Amino acid sequence: MLTGSVDTNILVRLLTQDDVQQAQAVDRLITRHAKNGELLFVPVTVVLELEWVLRSKLSQNKAQFIHTMAALLTMVEFSFESEDALEQALVDYEDGTADFAEYLHLALSRKRNALPFWTFDRKAAKAMGTRMMI
Repeated sequence: MLTGSVDTNILVRLLTQDDVQQAQAVDRLITRHAKNGELLFVPVTVVLELEWVLRSKLSQNKAQFIHTMAALLTMVEFSFESEDALEQALVDYEDGTADFAEYLHLALSRKRNALPFWTFDRKAAKAMGTRMMI
């Protein structure tokens, strides 16, 4: 049962533990929900912002981000929006040259049978299901 959602800053505190008080508050929130068998919803937009924060503010590289997301996806306390699309985007991102966001856009489009995914991004256009606008 979903009983709330989390913002990007909640996940950042969980991952980095860079603010002791906020990290402890996040730990309490997760523990409370886990004890009650409740799930916290993670919108796909939060994942996009999380990737940006981890890459641009915390200097995580591609491999580190993929590892971080894989760990988050295994946490039973969270329910991720479009989890199957997120997982596919991570697989495509690991092997591809485009940004994670492009692969997530493509995975979500594929899920809705809304292909081709039109783009001006040359790196994204290499992925199956995309078409380059010329």
